[in-house]
Amino acid sequence: MSREIERKFLVKGEFKSYVSKQTRITQGYLSSIPERTVRVRIKGENGFITIKGIGNASGASRYEWEKEIPVAEVEQLLAICEPGVIDKTRYLVKSGEHTFEVDEFYGENEGLVVAEVELSDEDEYFEKPEWLGEEVTGDVRYYNSMLMKIPYTKW
Repeated sequence: MSREIERKFLVKGEFKSYVSKQTRITQGYLSSIPERTVRVRIKGENGFITIKGIGNASGASRYEWEKEIPVAEVEQLLAICEPGVIDKTRYLVKSGEHTFEVDEFYGENEGLVVAEVELSDEDEYFEKPEWLGEEVTGDVRYYNSMLMKIPYTKW
């Protein structure tokens, strides 16, 4: 199992002119309890199952295990997921030595755009592009597992 370290930000400006790749993502949760979230996802043409542990005090680091599985299996598992499917487009945007994953949400989370950057250390330096807004790392409202329960449009 590996440790994932990432920081999350709201997006406040135009970023799409910097996009190098985009992928549509549909995902659901078999378990959304913070101690162990279990997610199934269709990302483009591929399927995945992911298990994440609870985050540390800052919310920037937690354990993650992921395995590719057939899309047909993800589709079957989506049928038994908790209510509230996440639908979004993920854009990859390079900034300095890092690549931001910018998620634009649809459906009940329409209007929400967040950017995440993966780091090797919580204090690692990264260039902040001008479109990067307020940091929301550790704010559980912005976790996908919470957005499926309490969507952004209901805040």
